[in-house]
Amino acid sequence: MSADTGILCMAYGSPASEADIAAYYTHIRGGRPPSPEALAELSARYRAIGGSPLTEITRAQASALSAHTRLPTFVGMKHASPFIADGAADARKHGIRRLIGLPLAPHYARMSLGSYQRSLQDAWDGELIFVPGFHDHPAFIGAVQQLLRESLAEARPGRLFFTAHSLPERIIAEGDPYREQLLASCRLVASNMDLPKWEFAFQSASHTGEPWLGPDLLEAVERSGAKDVLVCPIGFVADHLEILYDLDVEAQAFARTNGVRIRRTESFNARPEFVDALARIVSDALVRVA
Repeated sequence: MSADTGILCMAYGSPASEADIAAYYTHIRGGRPPSPEALAELSARYRAIGGSPLTEITRAQASALSAHTRLPTFVGMKHASPFIADGAADARKHGIRRLIGLPLAPHYARMSLGSYQRSLQDAWDGELIFVPGFHDHPAFIGAVQQLLRESLAEARPGRLFFTAHSLPERIIAEGDPYREQLLASCRLVASNMDLPKWEFAFQSASHTGEPWLGPDLLEAVERSGAKDVLVCPIGFVADHLEILYDLDVEAQAFARTNGVRIRRTESFNARPEFVDALARIVSDALVRVA
C-alpha cells in the first residue's frame, strides 16, 4: 500500500472540560450561545458523568486502527478540537496525499456524515476517499451481534430496543436515508439471531421547537409494558453523553420510577472486533477505488 495513504477518523466531538461546554454548544448552534438555563442543564449533565470520554475514545479507536492497518491515522472532530480541518492539516504535515475519511458513525444523514464530508472536502485538496457510513457492512453487523450475544448470555430480557440519536423529522421529507439505514441494520442483526421481541426507537432528541424523529425510547418502553428491557444503541460506537447520561442516568431514573429493569449492551469503544470491522471497512473502501 502507498506510504502516502492515511486515515482520518471523525467523530462529533465533546467539550474537553466544563469550561469548554459553552463554546462547544455555541459551535453546535452555529455561533448562537446557549441560554444560561440551557448551559446550566448541560453542565449538570456533564458533571453527572464526570465529563465525556469521547475524544479520548476516538483517539484510542484511531490508534488501534492504525496498528491493525499499518496506516497512519489521524483524528478530527465536528464540533471540538481537534477539528476536522486540524486532522486534515496534521495528515498533510505527515506527508499524506491520499486520505481515507472515516466517520465513526454507521448511518448516513446529511446533518451528520454529510456535514463531516463537507468539512473534510473544504479542508483537503489531495485525493480523498470518503466512507459514507457502514450500516450494512457484514463486519459491523457481526460486531453488533457479538455485543448482543454477551448481554443475552447474562440474562434474556422481555423486550429488546435498538436505538439511535433522533434528528429533526424534516430530514425524511428531504429524502434522507438515516431512518431506513437504521432499520436495515436492525433487521440484518436480527436476521440470524434468536432475539427477544425487538423494536426500534430514537433517543436523545433536542428541544428545538420542531418535531424530531420518534418514537422516543422511554415512551416506547412504557407503551410496551415490558418490565425487563435490553437497549442496544446501534447508532453509537462509543461512550459519550448520550450513552453515559441519557441511558445510564436518565433511563435508569425512569426505570426506578416505573418498576422496569433496563440494561444496555456494552459500547464498542476500542473493542478488538470493532477495530477489526473498521479495518475491513477501510480495506473495502480502498478496493472500490483501486
